[in-house]
Amino acid sequence: MTGALQGITILDVSRVLAGPFCTMILADLGAEVIKVESTAAKDDTRAWGPPFAGGESAYYLCANRNKRAITLNLKSGKGKEVFKKLAAGADVVVQNFKTGTLDKLGLGYDVLRERNPRIILASITGFGLSGPYKDEPGYDYIVQAMSGLMSITGDQQSGPLKVGVAIADVLTGLYTAIGILAALHERDRSGEGQQIDISLFDSQISALVNVASNYLVSGSIPQRLGNQHPNIVPYQVFPTLDREMVVAVGNDKQFEKFAAALGLPELAADEKFATNPSRLTHKEELLDIICQAMRTRPASEWQQRFKEAGIPNGPINDLEAVFADPQVHAREMVREMAHPTAGTIRLVGSPLKLSRTPVDMRRHPPLYGEHTEEILSEMGYSRQEIEAMKQEKAI
Repeated sequence: MTGALQGITILDVSRVLAGPFCTMILADLGAEVIKVESTAAKDDTRAWGPPFAGGESAYYLCANRNKRAITLNLKSGKGKEVFKKLAAGADVVVQNFKTGTLDKLGLGYDVLRERNPRIILASITGFGLSGPYKDEPGYDYIVQAMSGLMSITGDQQSGPLKVGVAIADVLTGLYTAIGILAALHERDRSGEGQQIDISLFDSQISALVNVASNYLVSGSIPQRLGNQHPNIVPYQVFPTLDREMVVAVGNDKQFEKFAAALGLPELAADEKFATNPSRLTHKEELLDIICQAMRTRPASEWQQRFKEAGIPNGPINDLEAVFADPQVHAREMVREMAHPTAGTIRLVGSPLKLSRTPVDMRRHPPLYGEHTEEILSEMGYSRQEIEAMKQEKAI
């Protein structure tokens, strides 16, 4: 079997998370991804540890499998020549330099398009290629704050909180992958490439979804609700006799079943709680009743009761519990790979399950410059030319 994107070649001139995560998704789907790193500086995340495995940070390992790696000095004439030659035979370039950097290097879209009219250039920046913030550097944490996400995360006691992962980077990587796939599909019709302008700021604002819509419709600024839902009750964390758990009651019929499972069927008949709008109006009173009831039994008993009643619920797992979960293993969400310096490494699997062209974990996250000579040889450079480039510090 071959990957869905077999035959697509991508030059990944990005670093850290959004770009590498995007290109890893495409590489998992079969694209040939060449990771281009500077001769002067490695991808920052290679040093973002501990933990490390075989000299590579766990952070770097999470977003770089299924790629080959080459080092280039894009400020040198020979390095630029190699890059242009690579781009001439590629389908996509993904980069996350500051706005205008690629143009200053003489490697912008217009230059690449001269040699390859089919090239697609995906540029990931903090704030986009236009607007008053276009020259500002973009970091996930800053974007979580400026996009409004932190204003709705946490509760009134905690104050603003960031999400526990670099969620703006992750979302931007996903949006970039979608944009690339769309541009590849359109190119099949037009025969031409195009530029893709993706920013962390735009991506995170888009991901505010219903919370943003609530504000745009009502004009009411949302408050921090912690683990509660702005539009549904009960839909949050609840205490039990031994630990906390999550319950998500999505409609009035489910609430009727939930009340019965609690041993309080009369709640569903009470006009204050019978419908979701009325439950929102009388939220604090209802939550006090539910919390008192749930504190009387252990979480495992409530989980079984709610499962039998068809009420969505779940434990609050730490990562040890997550990666011991039989569902995680059944879905192959942990994969093992051989690595040249770390032995066997464990990585998070892909959530993409394609029936005819499944994701293939065929390459370990590459060492710094691991495939430089291999790739240059494939491009037709001789051993002598490669050695000369080393002497010139072009590679």
